[in-house]
Amino acid sequence: MRAKLFTISAIIFALAMFRLLPHLPNISPVAAMALFGGAYFADKRMAFIVPFLALLLSDLILGLHDTMIFVYAGFALTVAIGFLLKDRVTATNTAFAAVASSLLFFLLTNLGAWMTSGLYAKSAAGLMQAYVAGIPFLQNSLLGNLVFVAVIFGGYHLLQKNVAVLSEPTLKK
Repeated sequence: MRAKLFTISAIIFALAMFRLLPHLPNISPVAAMALFGGAYFADKRMAFIVPFLALLLSDLILGLHDTMIFVYAGFALTVAIGFLLKDRVTATNTAFAAVASSLLFFLLTNLGAWMTSGLYAKSAAGLMQAYVAGIPFLQNSLLGNLVFVAVIFGGYHLLQKNVAVLSEPTLKK
């Protein structure tokens, strides 16, 4: 059980550190970290604590901003989407979860930009402008989420097949 906890945590922290490397805008492993934690930690508290700590540490290096509350709310909801994957991790379910989390993150963070940036009128039209302006970021986010989710979930599946201690069932809390 400790080996599994350590391995899952190490994967999440490695993903968080990837955010510090040069990359295209919005192509990051944030959703993959949250989905993976939600899907594979047996303890729901750990499913939130470890990914949030990894995200926070990388954000402290990258810098904080006005829409952090919306980013973290989207991250928390993505962990919850990961809970729906528990014991149902298939390529189809995981891809659907990645797309759903991308859309949810898009909706929340662009709402946050509309509310906090001062760039948009505080009206329905202004909100729509914020969403339209965010579409290029959604495309990158969706692409990044699908790639990182495929790599991390696929890689962990291979680890489970080849490392006996990782394939043992764990008690859920």
